[in-house]
Amino acid sequence: MPKELPGFYYDAEKNRYFPIKGPIPGSSKKRKSPSPIVSTQIWKYDGTQRIVDSALEHLTVDLNMPEGLLETDILLTGGMNGSLCIFEVGQVGQEFNQGVKCLPDRVWPLKDRYGEGHYDSPGHVWRPPGAFVHMPSNISCIKMSKKHPAPVSDASLKHVLITTLGAESSGGTVNILNLSEPLDLNSSIPTDRTRISEIASFEYTIWTADCSHDQKQAVVGTNRGAAMLDIETGVKSWVCRSKSDIFSIQFDNSENIVLCGLRNGTIVSIDARQKPGEFSGRLPQNRIPCHSNGSSSRFKSSARDSFQIKGKMYHCNTISMPSSVCCLASLRLYDQCFLASSMDGSIKLYDRRLMRSAIQSYEGNINSHSRLQLGVDPSETMVMSGGEDYHLRLWSIKSGELLFDDKFMDSIPSVVRWPKTKGLLGMERQIQGAWLGSEEGLFFMDWP
Repeated sequence: MPKELPGFYYDAEKNRYFPIKGPIPGSSKKRKSPSPIVSTQIWKYDGTQRIVDSALEHLTVDLNMPEGLLETDILLTGGMNGSLCIFEVGQVGQEFNQGVKCLPDRVWPLKDRYGEGHYDSPGHVWRPPGAFVHMPSNISCIKMSKKHPAPVSDASLKHVLITTLGAESSGGTVNILNLSEPLDLNSSIPTDRTRISEIASFEYTIWTADCSHDQKQAVVGTNRGAAMLDIETGVKSWVCRSKSDIFSIQFDNSENIVLCGLRNGTIVSIDARQKPGEFSGRLPQNRIPCHSNGSSSRFKSSARDSFQIKGKMYHCNTISMPSSVCCLASLRLYDQCFLASSMDGSIKLYDRRLMRSAIQSYEGNINSHSRLQLGVDPSETMVMSGGEDYHLRLWSIKSGELLFDDKFMDSIPSVVRWPKTKGLLGMERQIQGAWLGSEEGLFFMDWP
């Protein structure tokens, strides 16, 4: 059977795919209010305020224990105040006397709305001693390779990319946290300089980054363009120069294409196979105008914004979203498709073969100036985003149907992360769900 692609149908007689005009089958122009998902539970963890409002990553590591190596899950969290923290997820921390134990409290559903019922706690998270450090400036990105979790035998893939935004007196930095060796929860993990190291510094603001599957290359989005970075040597080179900040950046699945989402609302595909420009060198005057987005937010761009390309744009196509691009998320199952969100609240699904128009839209989100992250579940059936109205919303990727819409915190759910594993290790029970972060701290959305 031919592979199903969102936004396309297969013509057996002509043996090819054709784009679907209009919404994907199964979607509806009229968005109904979602029915309450009574089985869903949302939990808030105490003692996690202001350390998980800018970046969040979930990964599996080996721990050194008296009985030998033990595999468990950890969370890496980043705050707008520059804090970097490691949390162990599960029951391993109960064996240690030191550290901070963060307990969950159910915040949704409310008792007076759906009755008391029976709710099983997902278990605590534990912050080991020394697992908290302040980076030079705000943490802008924590990114693990898309081939996660790495095979136990492949220690070279246990590295995490961490970027800092930069301050007025200095630019952003790119750092690597080395988790190839088993962790000792009694040691100072992130502050240990054998674990974390700065591999490159910039004179510019670093908004975002992505790393290759083999963790040898990274692309970095700055306020002056997109740079390619050799992680092993620290050598930098430009792939795109721009007067408009690059707020979001993604390798596609082939890693031949780099998707760049700009402050002025433009999304451009760059062919990364072309020879990049020297980091200090001048770029050719291949200037392509970008559209002003007309946004009234503090991220508003100039109508004269433009970007320059060293190498070739993929198919010479660009997309213009209504306002600044918040987030890009490539899809693994549909390798030509990606999700994009902008600061007017728009969330859309695009196909790089049809770059001029979206093949699906997800309505209802509220935003005006925040760089909100998108979360996609491992099966790539749902997309999640927080809103400036403090609501969390979920949509069906295929149909665009709004599946969940509710408020359970008094701050913006700014970061979301679905574990890539089929369940959390070391917990009291087998659970699945998504991690959420805001100024209020860490939350977990549980599907029993």
